[in-house]
Amino acid sequence: MKHAVVLAHPAAGSLNAAIARAYAETVQARGHAVVVRDLYALGFDPCLKAEEIPGPGEPRFGPDVVAERAELADAEVFVFVYPIWFNGPPAILKGYVDRVFGMGFGFRPAFGGTEPALSGRRLISFTTSGAPDAWMNQTGALEGLRRLFDAHLAGTTGLTVADHVHFGGMVSGITEEAFEEVIEAVRRKAGEAG
Repeated sequence: MKHAVVLAHPAAGSLNAAIARAYAETVQARGHAVVVRDLYALGFDPCLKAEEIPGPGEPRFGPDVVAERAELADAEVFVFVYPIWFNGPPAILKGYVDRVFGMGFGFRPAFGGTEPALSGRRLISFTTSGAPDAWMNQTGALEGLRRLFDAHLAGTTGLTVADHVHFGGMVSGITEEAFEEVIEAVRRKAGEAG
């Protein structure tokens, strides 16, 4: 089984980067293939191009999109790791989804609309926020994200949302104990994913 871990955090030493590493190392130790796509390290351009938008004629994708789709083509589990900024994913991840998971990869044209192209594959998300879990739940921010990002992506592409694990209250200078608790929770979830 192949897992594609998509990391969307600009700091290589961030908790999000550690989460991505822990997940990748755990599934790899279980004999699974894994590819990590660190969007900031790749310098991925999140801006959707006019020629990539479905419309009259065939969309034309840039070499960066073609390369990403090749990396992800045989992945059975997609893992998104990102901080929640202003109640949403970082723009680089939203742009990655727009460009890479769009027409020709995530879905294809069909009579009367589109047809999902990733049915039978799974989506797992790990998110962090400085806001505590209680606030994220009380304001509906986390549920809104799950509905607008996870559920919509799944509905369009056919992915099954396997889980969305959120770690709230993750501010600069968290204790080593809190850090280790997060990493252990990620390892447990990764162990269940395969």
